[in-house]
Amino acid sequence: MSQANFLNFRWMLFFDIIVVTYVQYLKNILTHIVDSYHILETIEDKPGDLAKTEKQMLKINGFIKVVSNKIDPDKIPLSDFKILKSKFSEYLTNYSFEKEIETMAPLYSNDVSRIKNMRIKILEALKNKNMMDDVKELLNNL
Repeated sequence: MSQANFLNFRWMLFFDIIVVTYVQYLKNILTHIVDSYHILETIEDKPGDLAKTEKQMLKINGFIKVVSNKIDPDKIPLSDFKILKSKFSEYLTNYSFEKEIETMAPLYSNDVSRIKNMRIKILEALKNKNMMDDVKELLNNL
């Protein structure tokens, strides 16, 4: 093997490792989003569950922010990622439940109907424009 071929091989191997690592990083983040989403779906809306709902919503929002701000779409080989990243940005712009939960918590943290309504609103926002379906599909394709 010539020097040029060896260097080319090393560069390609290095590039493959970086891409795989970057894709794996995205895959881990998307897995966390899906896991928290499933927890939100299964919360039973009992007194005190507003804190659980808030915790999962904050986790999802944090991971969505990481994907929106830190993941370069040019480093992800699937074109679906750009569409999902756009949906993430739109979600962060259009939906914010932190203040609502903060206001609601002292007064209604034991009101099962209000807890359920808040959880459903969060789930509906995440499902808007099939965002969660797109997350799951991208996760399967990575």
